Amino acid sequence: MRKLFGGLALAALGVSLAGAAAAQETKLALGLSGWTGFAPLTLAKEAGIFKKHGLDVTLKKIPQASRHLAIQSGDVQCAATTVETWVVWNANGVPTKQIFQLDKSYGADGMAVRANVNSIKDLKGKTVAASAPGTAPYFTLAWFLKKNGLSVKDVTVVNLEPGPAAQAFIAGQNDAAMTYEPYLSSVRNAPQAGKIIATTLDYPMIMDTVGCTPKFLDDNPKAAKALADSYFDALEMINKEQAKAYEIMGADVKQTGEAFGASAKFLRWQDREANKKFFAGEIEQFSNEAADLLLEVGIIKQKPDIKTIIDTRFIQ
Repeated sequence: MRKLFGGLALAALGVSLAGAAAAQETKLALGLSGWTGFAPLTLAKEAGIFKKHGLDVTLKKIPQASRHLAIQSGDVQCAATTVETWVVWNANGVPTKQIFQLDKSYGADGMAVRANVNSIKDLKGKTVAASAPGTAPYFTLAWFLKKNGLSVKDVTVVNLEPGPAAQAFIAGQNDAAMTYEPYLSSVRNAPQAGKIIATTLDYPMIMDTVGCTPKFLDDNPKAAKALADSYFDALEMINKEQAKAYEIMGADVKQTGEAFGASAKFLRWQDREANKKFFAGEIEQFSNEAADLLLEVGIIKQKPDIKTIIDTRFIQ
């Protein structure tokens, strides 16, 4: 009986300690999409990396066009999105700070066009599918057009999210489409629909970061550090157990590990050292150029102080 009661006591103690550990986990919700570059965050959740760092993270799939509304309402405290999007959000009254870089696109974002379109300049007067103003695909469209002497006023923009934009293009709708991986690969695999005329290999301007509200960062600095550390640990897992990691990340977007790996070839995840280099100056330089274009196309009415939308404490 003594052994039985002793065992029950130890079991009860174990349950109590487990409950205490769970109680100590900081809860946070993070808004993101199925973009390949965000996948290490999914890996960190599914592989227990967040939990190991004392975090209880809920990842919420929210279209980029409404992700800032989720932050504003308190539905999420953090988000993953492109660098210029943080400029837009802050300029439009949604205070947030970027805390670490996720990835840089190396051909993972692009423009698909019909076979008879021989240059971006040929798109004048044509129809292009892209997400709403304030999103990365719309900004990418504006950037590509500007670099070729055009503006968004020179085309008709049909607002479609990246997945539907690619599907519509393959189905024969619209003259062009702005999309990204894994959807861009579906266009690569449908040459009868047209061709990819430009990507971020031609115009390197898509890079993603994670950011949070100033209140969350001030109230939970240890959790913010744990969030960044979890991401860097996920990258280590990818390096050490690539096949397993690709299977986990691919499953989230209904891809095989092999197909996910093919998509991932078009971007570079950024480790801690790359983050330190990026936040040392590159992010400000790009953000200022992006803000000028955002002003030009009317996405923002005033340019925020770029230094105030960056917090480098958590990548050290």
